[in-house]
Amino acid sequence: MIRRKVQIAGGSTFTVSLPKHWTEEHGIGRGSLIDFHREDDALWLTPHQNGERTEGILEITGLDDAQLARAVTAMYISGFDIITLETGRLTTAQRRTIGDTAQGLIGLEVIDETASRIQLQDLMNSSELSLPTAITRMHLVATEMLADAVTALIENDPDLSTNVIQRDDDVDRFWAWVSRAFRSELRAPGRPTELGIDRETSFDFHTAARQLERIADHATKIAQQSHELDEIPPAVTEALVELYEASGDVIETAMEALLEDDSDEAVRLANQAQEQVEAIETTSREIDALIRTLDTQHASVLGLVADSLARSANYGGNIAESAQQKAALKP
Repeated sequence: MIRRKVQIAGGSTFTVSLPKHWTEEHGIGRGSLIDFHREDDALWLTPHQNGERTEGILEITGLDDAQLARAVTAMYISGFDIITLETGRLTTAQRRTIGDTAQGLIGLEVIDETASRIQLQDLMNSSELSLPTAITRMHLVATEMLADAVTALIENDPDLSTNVIQRDDDVDRFWAWVSRAFRSELRAPGRPTELGIDRETSFDFHTAARQLERIADHATKIAQQSHELDEIPPAVTEALVELYEASGDVIETAMEALLEDDSDEAVRLANQAQEQVEAIETTSREIDALIRTLDTQHASVLGLVADSLARSANYGGNIAESAQQKAALKP
């Protein structure tokens, strides 16, 4: 931390000197512009950027498909507006991997392509999507996936289970965008205020989005397990449906708490969701005892399904914790 004493110039103007090493690092000199951002009781200052877009350049020679996809995703989440990928000569496989990865990321498009270089750019207008909207969409898709995964398991519907698995990509796209937006807000002090969201709330939304992404992953896991069974004993079916409904209630209640503007009501809903999680632990133990009476294959697969449902409820409980923290910040 650097501390400076406030001075008065001209009898009415308050001034504070800037640390020399900071000005040198950012190329600030006489006549440079500094942006001030007010956020509650804090005042942030940053070098004026003139709306410039940030560009990242990456040498991709030697990267396999998985490494290349991860590299593009990492640069996107890190907040680069323009991503330039260079190598001696782009192969067909590299072009395909880059194109497929870009399609899986909101707003990212190929804008230039040569024999040795591909350039991607984020064409998303920041006003087109907000953190609350993205999280609401993640919530809808993830909970629908969970419902359909259980239905596919019980009704032995391979087409529905395949559809659930495919929809996981939609949740991943929103999760990547939320991560990108959150990191961008950390770097740009004025942006959270412009969006009407303070930093603490952005953190709570980001944390909740991570839980929703995990719920979608467990819905996918259940859908994958459904391919391993052709019939489930009625007693187990009834128990799994009960566990699913209880888990779904936790997630819904927690999301209501997270998006509730009234702090007292948000806390009430968050406490309700966390109490529901505690009740589910008893239900899970009962189902485990029931599943252990089955043959090895059924016990193994259905045990994984029950575990995914219970974990989904726990992730809902984590969302409730974020809701409580968000509510605590409000007067």
